[in-house]
Amino acid sequence: MSRFLLITPNQDFEHRTRQAAKGLHGTIHVIAADYLPPGPDDILRMLTGEPVEVILLGPGLPLEDSIRLASLFDLQYPEISIVVVTEKEADVALPAMRAGVRDLLAPLAHPDEIRAMLERSSLAAASRRRGLSTSVDTRPGAGRIISVMSPKGGVGKTTVTTNLAVGLGKIAPMGVVVLDLDLQFGDVASGLMLEPERTLADAVQGAAVQDSMVLKSYLSVHPAGIYALCAPLNPVDSDKISGPQVAHLIQQLSTEFQFVVVDTAPGLGEHVLATLEVATDSVWVCGMDIPSIRGLRTGFSILNEIGLLSENRHVVLNFADRRTGLSLKDVEATIGCPVDIVLPRSRTLPYSTNKGVPLLQDGARDPASKGLMQLVDRFKPDWEERSHKKLHRRAVVQ
Repeated sequence: MSRFLLITPNQDFEHRTRQAAKGLHGTIHVIAADYLPPGPDDILRMLTGEPVEVILLGPGLPLEDSIRLASLFDLQYPEISIVVVTEKEADVALPAMRAGVRDLLAPLAHPDEIRAMLERSSLAAASRRRGLSTSVDTRPGAGRIISVMSPKGGVGKTTVTTNLAVGLGKIAPMGVVVLDLDLQFGDVASGLMLEPERTLADAVQGAAVQDSMVLKSYLSVHPAGIYALCAPLNPVDSDKISGPQVAHLIQQLSTEFQFVVVDTAPGLGEHVLATLEVATDSVWVCGMDIPSIRGLRTGFSILNEIGLLSENRHVVLNFADRRTGLSLKDVEATIGCPVDIVLPRSRTLPYSTNKGVPLLQDGARDPASKGLMQLVDRFKPDWEERSHKKLHRRAVVQ
């Protein structure tokens, strides 16, 4: 059960916040004051019952004191999300991020906006608590970097990427970021129904390169509890982005997120190779047609020669259909390795992509859902401990 705390002398904002919290799990406690106590413990001692997850430092409080208190909470109680309500969002954004503030909110925000912020912050608090209570390695660079690859276009790579990210978001809420590295024609934004204010072109230059807090402010938040960094809006901007910049960006994101899912461009260009150099896993997607299968075999051969063929690779066969005249054994014999996941040809899957709501988010029943969940399962912490005897022989093309 979530619990929210609001500190403000502003009764109108208090009323709107109470409206926003209706229907949410948990309760809201309000302290009507125009000042803040010296430290976090002074606030927490006033509360009883459920542990607090989100604290809103509302309008009417000294802004400097709010930032100072947020930095103390970030050090002493990082599992609690702090939200600062201020009219000076643009001026305070950078110091707020450095202080560990989860979100900024305008004093005249509508209850719907406040509700969305409460939900986001609550998810973030849950993710932080999970990270603090488990033995997962949280040192810099510990995040898992998953590159989704295909030598050929048109095989459903972006669809696999968005569904994988949404599925992982259920394992690690607010701990997943999807990065669109198809710099000229990336479709992650449309596949997730996002309209990003900032893109990858902004993230590889300026303050974001050195300050991860600034970088995180460039990310788009998706309702499924994941973040996204979308491709540049202008394809011309792709010429200004180098391989080393991409590698640095991915490693930077991996220090902040448990999973970094990268949707790469078709082929083996500079940005793709830069991704493979830092990736911990690679998901290879191919269709059930000869050009796609041969392209995958060629890609494996080239990467093996240059030493970039990841041992942690997961092969996904999309659009699987017996009527193509090919069998699963034909595909495996051609590419020289087993197929891990089979996604049967589906009408619902492309429809969900066109709608901008991934299948694993929508929850629609479809044969492809099972395969997508099997792919997500391969990245769960206990995957290596399970028994996978004859796993590949279970794959069946319908």
